[in-house]
Amino acid sequence: MAKTALAPEPEKNAQTYSKEQLLAWYELMLLMRRFEERAGMLYQQQKIRGFCHLYIGQEAVGAGIESAIRPDDYVITAYRDHANAIARGITPREVMAELYGKATGCVGGRGGSMHMFSKEHNFLGGHGIVGGQIGLGAGAALAAKYRKEDRVSITLFGDGASRQGMLHETFNMAMLWSLPVVFVVENNKYAMGTSVERTSNVVDLYKLARSYDMPSEQVNGMDVMEVHEATFEAVQNARDGKGPTLLEMVTYRYRGHSMSDPAKYRTKDEVQEFKDRDPIVNLQHYMTERDLVTNAELDAIEEKVKLVVDDSVEFSENSPWPTGDGIYDKVYSQPYPFVTD
Repeated sequence: MAKTALAPEPEKNAQTYSKEQLLAWYELMLLMRRFEERAGMLYQQQKIRGFCHLYIGQEAVGAGIESAIRPDDYVITAYRDHANAIARGITPREVMAELYGKATGCVGGRGGSMHMFSKEHNFLGGHGIVGGQIGLGAGAALAAKYRKEDRVSITLFGDGASRQGMLHETFNMAMLWSLPVVFVVENNKYAMGTSVERTSNVVDLYKLARSYDMPSEQVNGMDVMEVHEATFEAVQNARDGKGPTLLEMVTYRYRGHSMSDPAKYRTKDEVQEFKDRDPIVNLQHYMTERDLVTNAELDAIEEKVKLVVDDSVEFSENSPWPTGDGIYDKVYSQPYPFVTD
């Protein structure tokens, strides 16, 4: 049964997780948070240029999905992609260097904030065209099915992208061909500065799948355990040949749409309401209330994360800029200018 967007956090008793798994989620989400906080500071210092969209507040979605899939599965998302890249296994060094535009970045400084990518980690990118990745994610699923590969495509997009025609065309084809794809709409309530209520007659976005007979569910995106469980079930259905699922992750971004957005269109009460459900703080409380972790262990994780983020900045500061000689490298599938002897 679908849950309301601001339902009280339920008691987690359906499944018991190991201390190891809980701490893995906690460390990954904390790394995402501290990395993004530092990226915001570096942007203000003009170390990072161009657009910069931070994931602060949405960490449970990225972490919960990653624990429910395999390294050989595909993940594709929009331009708010730094944390997803790190979750996939791209090192913080490579992600930060890419933000700097340095040659040591994950795509050699060519993509910047919005266009992280790694073939090695099956991370098919952040994409700047709103909703464009929806069709590409289904295409990756089609390729996997055609090759008879046991792989699933996790295709993430924002609530604003749910109003694009690409979504409806893709949903129809994905159901028609029973593609192994899990569509995930990260509903953080605002497409840039415009609320879902002002732009969509359907505000519970999981219902968009109904006209295609696609299974769908609304998930508390501020709870890493719920995200994991919903994703795991949807992924298993896709692997079993049961086709696509749409998951609406109800989440929230604490910062503006991008670094240039002062976010004055939201009330302080609304922001605080979601901060009271912070995914990192709530997971910490869950562990401490059950005596699963000590303050010393939490402090050690905080220090470990700080060192990793500090190292990524130092690495990026000392990395070289790209040269003009390799301008077409990692852009085309074969060397430019495509001339053969």
